Amino acid sequence: MKKGQELEVVIERFGDRGKSIARVDGFVLFVPGGVPGDRVRVGIRRKKRSYAETQLIEVVEPGPARVAPRCTHFGVCGGCKWQHVDYSTQCEAKRQSVVDAFRDIAGLGDVDVAATVAADPVYEYRNKMEFSFSAARWLTSDEIASGREIDRSFALGLHVPRNFEKVLDLSECHLVPSWVSRLLNEFRSLAKSHGWSPWNVRDHTGYLRHLVVRNSAEYDEAMVNLVVSARDGDREASVVDMLQRRFPEVTTGIVTLNTAVSQTSYGTATTLFGPGFIRDRIGRADYRVTPASFFQTNTRQADRLYDVARTLAELTPSDTVYDLYCGAGTIALYLASDVSRVIGVEVIQEAVDAARQNALDNGVANVVFEQGDMLEHFGDELVHRHGRPDVVVVDPPRAGMHPRVVERLSALEADRLVYVSCNPRTMARDIGGLSDRYRVDTVVPVDMFPHTHHTEAVARLTRKT
Repeated sequence: MKKGQELEVVIERFGDRGKSIARVDGFVLFVPGGVPGDRVRVGIRRKKRSYAETQLIEVVEPGPARVAPRCTHFGVCGGCKWQHVDYSTQCEAKRQSVVDAFRDIAGLGDVDVAATVAADPVYEYRNKMEFSFSAARWLTSDEIASGREIDRSFALGLHVPRNFEKVLDLSECHLVPSWVSRLLNEFRSLAKSHGWSPWNVRDHTGYLRHLVVRNSAEYDEAMVNLVVSARDGDREASVVDMLQRRFPEVTTGIVTLNTAVSQTSYGTATTLFGPGFIRDRIGRADYRVTPASFFQTNTRQADRLYDVARTLAELTPSDTVYDLYCGAGTIALYLASDVSRVIGVEVIQEAVDAARQNALDNGVANVVFEQGDMLEHFGDELVHRHGRPDVVVVDPPRAGMHPRVVERLSALEADRLVYVSCNPRTMARDIGGLSDRYRVDTVVPVDMFPHTHHTEAVARLTRKT
């Protein structure tokens, strides 16, 4: 087997991070865009000792799990990778990724992994989407082959994978409500007709930087936040006029000034019309969502995720719960009515401030939020102030927990531990470090992001006696 060689293979399964896997005499081939059951023709791009990376040349015979993608940009856009995969197959692949992580990383091959909790809906589920303006438009292979004259100096959409500069000019996106696609096209027409320049990441010039859309799953409210490099009253008036005439869905408009070189959508926000925020609901709690709010991206599925965590925790009215890595307090508020009290710990001060305000807004008095790095804050002093917890809920970032935090968690010996994770591999690593004192009762995958390989999971651990 050598670089450039072409082979016909059958896709066996999805592997780590959604990579499609085929084998030739036991040798592993990674096939981008393959679906289990497909018979495909591939070309070897790069050969290593134990595997090879390939390029998909042709789907010779599609497998039963291959479906037609909904979006015309699929295959180029980096927003989603699995629109061509039957949804039930996506869910099973995510369950298998959790099984693989516990077997390969934690050495726990007998863990009970439940069926994935499916999302509903599987399209138009995101409550936030950040689109970028760029002076470097990415041209697709079809656009190049067409021979048409295309303006490459303006794009509004999403960055293509592994490219910091070029943006795919989107005419539609099915991860957000349908009116957002209309908004993209209307805004592009408005900007180009007025000659407004998009941001150039190389020389740091241009007026338009980002277009951020947030919408509520519970209420008929939506926010449009235009991120610019300079304030301009006449341009802002044109944007307000277009939004209020053409988009009754939008209840508040924001302009954010970002003069930094870095490509972020944060800065000094000013309300152009409406209240400057939208409301949404998870569980029994309402949340005020501002341009800079910390909030789950899939509201409906966050409710299901937290319900799984609450069920696995088997809470009682007398329980004291520690919510570590608590963010803006959404899990703490979800559990508060079922227990005596919840103590949340979070390193980001803005998130702690938001958590306290969320508790105040919802009249929840049995929660306490403290700011601190987990390495320094999670220890004897915390237990001395608040007492030993009956249940600990952890929801760490993708990198998981620091080994010393795992050690302290193990030594604390709470009766029940619920681990909420957005990365099954780091979850398995951390739980492997707890296995001397805890047994894993069950793990429940939850699909927060259909048509991507990203997998959330909730594990319940019980202290060994």
